[in-house]
Amino acid sequence: MLIEPFSIDIPESALEDLRHRLLNARLPEPLAGQGWSEGMDMDVLRELLAYWSSPFDWRAQEAALNRLPQFVADIGEQRVHFIHQRGVGPNPMPLILTHGWPGSFIEMQRIIPLLTDPASHGGDPTDAFDVVVPSLPGYTFSAPFKQSDMGPYEVAGLWSELMTGLGYDRFGAQGGDIGAGVSSWLGVRFPERVPGIHLNYIPGSYRPPLGETEPPLTEAETVFLQRAAAFADAEGAYGHIQRTKPQSLAVGLNDSPAGLLAWMGEKILSWCDTRPAIDHDWLLSNVTLYWLTNCIGSSFRQYVAGSKRPLLFNHGERVKPPVGVALFPKELPMPPRSWVERCYNVERWTLMPRGGHFAALEQPELLAEDIRAFFRSCR
Repeated sequence: MLIEPFSIDIPESALEDLRHRLLNARLPEPLAGQGWSEGMDMDVLRELLAYWSSPFDWRAQEAALNRLPQFVADIGEQRVHFIHQRGVGPNPMPLILTHGWPGSFIEMQRIIPLLTDPASHGGDPTDAFDVVVPSLPGYTFSAPFKQSDMGPYEVAGLWSELMTGLGYDRFGAQGGDIGAGVSSWLGVRFPERVPGIHLNYIPGSYRPPLGETEPPLTEAETVFLQRAAAFADAEGAYGHIQRTKPQSLAVGLNDSPAGLLAWMGEKILSWCDTRPAIDHDWLLSNVTLYWLTNCIGSSFRQYVAGSKRPLLFNHGERVKPPVGVALFPKELPMPPRSWVERCYNVERWTLMPRGGHFAALEQPELLAEDIRAFFRSCR
């Protein structure tokens, strides 16, 4: 496996093209009082576009990201971009963190130092990790898969090869959103290599076996399934189109930064906790990365492929490694512990006081503390 250092260096011409498009954005006129009821609030979008086109400083964000140790690896025919930050402690544990959509590797920017150097942040140096943060295939600087139907199951295999190439025989896995699916598949496919899995989301494709041979649904499980169905009906249009007919949508979003910001920003801002709200510089950095790398269309492919191979279990099948789950109150509908325990070996279940879907970004201290606590018994 060939590994090379990587740094972000966007041509000025690409930034000028972006500014031109932002200054000439053509927005629809909303109904009076429409707000967020049918998607992105147009007043909020106008404010973000105005900030993006002028005060927002991409070069400052680029410089900050380039202070992270970034690399690219050629794994067979697949090019993977990743951060590899070694831990400061007596025996750092390898840990691979996987992001989701509409995020990117920069979701982990704030949590990396808390995990690699806990002693410098009020923690115990024996809790240190060697942290690896790859970009999912088709996201930002990782090349898309060349074949169709390559989803979280296949990403897990790619991550296993990446960790082998970095010299790690055994490693922990952590993730939310799509990253929770990848981390779960790592536990299913490579239980001998993964001593523990920590999740801050339960994959939407997770389906335990149900029927006469299985325990009946509890009241809490029934309520969860009703809540999940209601969420899918009211809020799930994005996921349905991204896994069924994403190409037409991708053409528009790949050609209009205003459209891209509206599509991604509506989800990012509505899925986070407002205590505090997500920083606009981070939001725009994330969307800028999608824009500059032309990756919105390829990012949808994880939805298409993942829907064709859900995390579906038959009777007696389980995720064998121990699992820790952190539940943030503003997360998308999360199942009760009993539902998760039907197929996951749950050893830690933590109710968090605040935070939403982007836990590593919103509440890095809380998430890092729970990750450290869970993996102490897995080292």
